[in-house]
Amino acid sequence: MARYQNWSTPYPLERAEALIAEVSEFEGPTDDEWWMLTIADRFDDEVLGDLAVHLTQQGRTVEIGYTLERAVWGRGYAVEAASALVEYLFETAGVTRVEAMLHPDNPASAMVLERVGLLFEGHTRSSFWLDDDNSDDWLYGMTRHDWDTWRNRPRQRPEHVELVEVTHDNLDAVLALAPHRSQLRFVEPAPNCLAEALVPPTAHGETVVAWYRAVIADGEPVGLTMVGRSRSGEQPPRLWRLLVDRLHQRRGIGSAVVDLVADQCRTWGATELLASWGPGKGSPEPFFVRRGFVPIGTRDDGEVDAHRILTDAPLRLGADSS
Repeated sequence: MARYQNWSTPYPLERAEALIAEVSEFEGPTDDEWWMLTIADRFDDEVLGDLAVHLTQQGRTVEIGYTLERAVWGRGYAVEAASALVEYLFETAGVTRVEAMLHPDNPASAMVLERVGLLFEGHTRSSFWLDDDNSDDWLYGMTRHDWDTWRNRPRQRPEHVELVEVTHDNLDAVLALAPHRSQLRFVEPAPNCLAEALVPPTAHGETVVAWYRAVIADGEPVGLTMVGRSRSGEQPPRLWRLLVDRLHQRRGIGSAVVDLVADQCRTWGATELLASWGPGKGSPEPFFVRRGFVPIGTRDDGEVDAHRILTDAPLRLGADSS
C-alpha cells in the first residue's frame, strides 16, 4: 500500500498516533497545513482509507492525496471519495485549483485522478526524493473551469455514430482529440495516428494501406479510428487504431465504432478482423473481448493478437460503457 507514498518505512505506530493527534486538532482545511479525512463505509463506518488535503496560496490552491486499504482496491472507493472531495473544495471551500502528484509507475492512481477529471499537466524528471530513492513525477491539475467542463460532459449514449473522412474542415478538431494520459500506454494520440497513415509500416512483405476515419457522435468529432489493409488482400484487415476523446469515453462510442469498422470490412469481402492490445493495468482487453475478439497469439512486441470472425450480420452485444 505504501509503495508509491511519500512515507519513509518502517512507519512506527507512535508516529502514526502523533500524526492523527495533530490533524485531529484542525476543524477543517487550514492554509499551509495537511488535513485528513477518513474514507468510511456509509453503513457501518468501517474506515477504508483516507484523503489528504494541503491548502496553499491563502487557501486558493490545494494538493490532494488518497490512501485505500489494499483489501478494497478496485471497487471505486477512491474515485467516489476523491470526486466528493473535489466537489467540496470547489463548491464549499472556494479553491481555484486542485492538483496532485504521483509516481509514473502507478497507473492505478493516475486512473483515479483522470476519472475525477484532473488533467495531466507535466512530467518532471528525477524531481522527487524519498530517503535515498530518486524518481520522476507526474503532475495533474484541475481549475474550476476544467471541473465545470468535466462534470457537464455528455454521459448518455449518442443517438448516432458515424465514420467520416478526415478533411481540412475537421482536421483541427481531430488533432485536438486526446485520451487520458494513462491510456497512452495502449492508445496513440491523433497526430501520431495520422502520421502513421502518411508513412505506413510494412507487414508480410508489403506496405500497409491505412483506412482512417473521424468518429462523429451526434454531429461532434469524438474519436479517430484506423484500419490497416494489405494491398494484395491476402491478409485480413486489422483494427489498427481506436481513440475516443477523454470527455466522451464510457458512452458506448468505442463499441459502436468496432461494429461500424466490422461493417466496412464486410463490404471489402473480409471474413475476419484482427486487433491487438497491450497487457497491464487499464488494458483495453476486456473491451475487445466483449466485442467478440478472441486471442490467437502474441506479437513480437508483446501485445496480444486477436481476431473476430465476421458473420453475415453485425455483432450486437448488450450495452456497455466502452
